[in-house]
Amino acid sequence: MSDEDLDVQPGMIYEGENLDPLSDAEAAHSKNRAKVGSARPSSLLYTYGPGAIMDLPGFSVMPAGLDDWEPIWSRRSTIPKIRETRLLRAVQTQLGRQVNELRPFPWQPRQSTFSKEGHDLGIPARVFPQWLRCTGCDYLGPLPRFHYTNEHPYRPDLARFTHRGCPGRSKTTSSKQSPAVPAPYLLTCTNGHLDEFPYRLWVHEGNECSRASHPDLKMLDASTGRSLGATIECQACAKRRSMFGAQGQAGKTHLPPRCRGRHPHLDAYDPDCDAAVSLIMMGASNLWFAVTQSVIVMPRTDEEPLSDRLRTAFDREELTEYHSSPITIRALSKKQKIDLSGVTDEDLTAAVTEALAPVESHAEWMKRRESWDPVDLLVPEWRYLQKPTLFPRQQNTSGLMVTEMERGASLNPKISRVVAVNRMKKVNALIGFTRLDQVERVSDRANRLVKLTRTGRPTWVPATEDRGEGIFLQLDVDEVQAWESQILTTTLWAAHREAHRRNFANRFSETAGADDPDSRLPAPRYWLLHTFAHVLLREMAMSCGYGAASLAERIYAWPQSPVRQAAAGLLICTTASDSEGTLGGLVAMSEPERLQSVVRSALSRASRCSSDPVCAVRTPSGSEDFLHGAACHCCCFASETSCERANRFLDRRFLLDLPVAAGSDQVPGFFGSPGVR
Repeated sequence: MSDEDLDVQPGMIYEGENLDPLSDAEAAHSKNRAKVGSARPSSLLYTYGPGAIMDLPGFSVMPAGLDDWEPIWSRRSTIPKIRETRLLRAVQTQLGRQVNELRPFPWQPRQSTFSKEGHDLGIPARVFPQWLRCTGCDYLGPLPRFHYTNEHPYRPDLARFTHRGCPGRSKTTSSKQSPAVPAPYLLTCTNGHLDEFPYRLWVHEGNECSRASHPDLKMLDASTGRSLGATIECQACAKRRSMFGAQGQAGKTHLPPRCRGRHPHLDAYDPDCDAAVSLIMMGASNLWFAVTQSVIVMPRTDEEPLSDRLRTAFDREELTEYHSSPITIRALSKKQKIDLSGVTDEDLTAAVTEALAPVESHAEWMKRRESWDPVDLLVPEWRYLQKPTLFPRQQNTSGLMVTEMERGASLNPKISRVVAVNRMKKVNALIGFTRLDQVERVSDRANRLVKLTRTGRPTWVPATEDRGEGIFLQLDVDEVQAWESQILTTTLWAAHREAHRRNFANRFSETAGADDPDSRLPAPRYWLLHTFAHVLLREMAMSCGYGAASLAERIYAWPQSPVRQAAAGLLICTTASDSEGTLGGLVAMSEPERLQSVVRSALSRASRCSSDPVCAVRTPSGSEDFLHGAACHCCCFASETSCERANRFLDRRFLLDLPVAAGSDQVPGFFGSPGVR
């Protein structure tokens, strides 16, 4: 763990609250604010944010909602902020106009391992699941029946719950105090609610025990027959029932008829949830999908409206305070490297007034949210990269430094430009999460976000700043357009389009509204650039000094439209929140000789796969709904930290001319035959 790891603290549940009969037993315990674990900012943003389940060595916790973060922040006289207006506007589009801040995680660096700096900061979390199983005797019970212990103040990994007086399985010997582990079964729904599994009701088939009001249970492992997984046994009436009956589509008929609307991270319930519940395991990959937005911080340019530059550089309170004092605004702007030479006091006052203009109406906001496109965040970055005359005048306060590089004589002519990204800063914000389905797979994405606060209207969201480096490659836009026109008429593209329609229809979400699946299918140029990025990622990882999982892609690929110019480019970058992330390995890849070699080798490797000919001719047909063609783990797939589309929309046939199956049309690869360099 690095010095930038974040503390996680359990116990933000207060005395006197009503107990949930199934799972809110933690309130019966005294409050505990001991450090129990740590995580990097990136993992708290993408993997273990509010509402997710974080596995610790002894038990598991769920980071609490943003309401419970406020007491943590109140321990500081000033709250740090991350200023990035472009990202803040995107967050406001999704969550509402009341969001006015991006905040880092509550953390403070320490001078040494045993120093006290920041000891009162951390992410509040609740113990979840709150039904535990004793590893010594298989006893299954709620949290108050177990004892929390952590004897070493500097060893949070020793924190655990134990079963005192454990008789052991043989009952002839007793360990007296056996460790407990979380019970793995949970209930969830497509509206993002999560609840404990009702074990007592399950074993008694929805009825009360005939011999005790709160009988003791056991969770027994099974290894044969239909009881594979676990069996619940009542110690009072001796009834037994396998968890096998709760699994799959058939198992849904045996589960509670409706969801209770529970949000454990908020310690709250949503009334009248009408979604059906599903059984889910604690470690399931679809238990929590982060919904984030990210931007690369761009330099402020003279072409940007002055009101926008002022809004970016100053808080609204500052502009309000100095609205009538142009002299003060000029002095502050000079410190922010905003050139106001040639701007009259009248124009400056007008720009400040515009920056302070009232926010849009609710109707206007709703209209903007419905029409919002994630591509809108990429357009300013693409436009800036198209203007190399701005590069020498970069303002280093943005954290972005790029250099137009010379094209090597042997570089494939369809790569029109190479730009070295010497330094970059990327800001990421968490705006919510979903369960069961990723947000991009449903049409009502704004409504499906699970709220981060009890009211659902946060005034701030957690964010991180990453710094790093990269290399930007631009393809000839006219060449891409001509190639794309050919692809749109091929049988391969028709097959991918039909597979996407089937995939869209087969999604699990019950809450998705009517939508045209073709509007969600990326254009052929995206498949081309996405596949090219993946083969470059794999090739660069062997010589740039970074591991493949440390590299990431950012794809700029959209056709011409009335609101934006066509784009065809890709950025391979590496960023990190706990270091500058600029070892220089990726920037070195932009040197003409090295880039020529990398591109040549990447295309050569892409021309063959150890799974060929199966991989090379793979085309979805019939009821198949996979979203890739000639691509697999052997040739194109990348780690989930690298790919922005979870290894979907990849096909080597769009990159190169590959052999085709009998009776299939030849697909024109953008870079031609594998022998062409």
